[in-house]
Amino acid sequence: MPGKNGNGKQVISFAFVCIVASLIFTADLAIKRYFLYHHSYESIPVIKNILYLTVVFNKGAAFGILRGQTSLLIYTGIIFLLVFLFVIAKGQTKNKLFLVACGLIIGGALSNLADRIFLGFVVDYIDVKVWPVFNLSDSAISVGAFFLLLNEFRKPKI
Repeated sequence: MPGKNGNGKQVISFAFVCIVASLIFTADLAIKRYFLYHHSYESIPVIKNILYLTVVFNKGAAFGILRGQTSLLIYTGIIFLLVFLFVIAKGQTKNKLFLVACGLIIGGALSNLADRIFLGFVVDYIDVKVWPVFNLSDSAISVGAFFLLLNEFRKPKI
């Protein structure tokens, strides 16, 4: 989405965000559907006592909060994505770390939102036994948020 002056660099930046988001969305959705249809309610050890692929159906948000509030989570997710896209579209072209961060967050949010809309729950599958089960989208959102913070601290002070 170009800025006020139709700057081609902003179009390329937005396209880059869309590519990163599409990769996360597609990868996570494919993994979720595979586990949903082939390993529901299973726990497969990858590294014994450390990492398992455990398929669970999360009807809440992070850490199971707002369990059963699917409609609220769907509306909140849609509003978040629209605001986030608006902020990106209106902002000046940022550096690659900012763009990657935005792509990770958008892709992850879209994948979890798609689960909530079409399934009524989010499929989680990464189980490290000392943390609630999560998925690639959750990881992408967390890493994206970390990159946004890192990007803010890297800005030169004036």
